[in-house]
Amino acid sequence: MTVEERRRVKRLPREVRERQILDAAVRVFSDHGYHNASMDEVSDVAGVSKPMIYAYLGSKEDLFAACIHREATQLLAAVAAGVRTELPADMQLWHGLGAFFEYVGAHRESWRVLHRQAISQGGPFSEELLDMRRQAISLVDTLLVRVATKEGLGRGATESLAAALVGAAESLADWWLDNPDVPSRAVASRLMNLAWIGFGGLVDGRTWHPSAD
Repeated sequence: MTVEERRRVKRLPREVRERQILDAAVRVFSDHGYHNASMDEVSDVAGVSKPMIYAYLGSKEDLFAACIHREATQLLAAVAAGVRTELPADMQLWHGLGAFFEYVGAHRESWRVLHRQAISQGGPFSEELLDMRRQAISLVDTLLVRVATKEGLGRGATESLAAALVGAAESLADWWLDNPDVPSRAVASRLMNLAWIGFGGLVDGRTWHPSAD
């Protein structure tokens, strides 16, 4: 690296530098897990010194927590943006599931850190995951309430169903990590049919298909 290149690197805004470090950390944590990941490798992947990582984002534990927070925030934002409230309830859910699986498919390292590495660590990292899950349940619950209002379903029932659906989506996404050849739309369709038609309906040969938007 030339002297001029080093100067340009030093002039990077803090926001850009932090994003660069976090991108590298997500990759390293995804590949090796929290305990086996080293700050030396994060430094090498990010192309910055270890002292700079410590100065910007703190210890390894702080860095891992920052990764979880950023990845959870971006995932929730992608799902929320995917829900189109002007459409019928089933299509809203379909677009939300589609956004979720599209995001996971495009950011597999991110999901591996969120769902596998963070869960296995527990402790202080669990609260961030619980908060992400609560927000996801709230998002789905809001959608289901609109259906419940029309159909007379109790408010408590929608919250429990939302929790079940979020859990199913997380488990299916985790399964998908080990079966990456399945297209994201096919994965979303399987969960959509299970949620909207039910297993009994699928056994009877009934299926749900998205309508034209």
